[in-house]
Amino acid sequence: MSKVGNAFSMSRRGLLMGVGAVAGAAALAACDTDNTPIIADDSDAMGYSGGSGLPGANPGGGGADPGSYRLNPGDKLRIVVYGQNHLTGDYTLDNVGMLSFPLAGQIKAAGMTPSELERAIKAKLDPDYIRGASVSVETSSKRPFYIIGEVRNPGSYPYVSGISVFNAVALAGGYTYRARENSFYIKRTDKSGHIVRVLADSNSVIRPGDTIQVRERYF
Repeated sequence: MSKVGNAFSMSRRGLLMGVGAVAGAAALAACDTDNTPIIADDSDAMGYSGGSGLPGANPGGGGADPGSYRLNPGDKLRIVVYGQNHLTGDYTLDNVGMLSFPLAGQIKAAGMTPSELERAIKAKLDPDYIRGASVSVETSSKRPFYIIGEVRNPGSYPYVSGISVFNAVALAGGYTYRARENSFYIKRTDKSGHIVRVLADSNSVIRPGDTIQVRERYF
């Protein structure tokens, strides 16, 4: 073959490779049709950092401090107002994180710690209704988390404080052979009540109510 022919052949191969790369990038972009906003992970700022005590938990973590846990919509609470049996009981935050409490009315509890909610309830009761009110708030149960996509057993699982994406995948039976094992999306409701996506890795700590999406490899 002549030099001109060789040069033409090489140029053609280069052009085809370039077109293939562009087509591949376009295909990947087209595969993500979810328009949910993507944000940075703020788990450390919200008090969710730390290990769960489960195998493969976030390294170096000793478990999330229960006092730093931030309340979420759907959390079930045990609220005690000492000496006031008619106020003491079990309460559930609604789907936007509001607590409806007798005498105190509506309180935006999502994003608060239990201690902060105690103070908020006390401020509503004292002095107009109960002088020197003493309030205790404990989280009795948290919402489950969900895992979908390329895992063997997708579904909902009980939340454990400090649980990571790695632990969640293990609970769901591990990856399928098609899974992308180093990049995930976590869907959650932010403090404003909007659904967002967090770009996560295997060490990312999840929250009650989160949905972990294990994506498929394309190459």
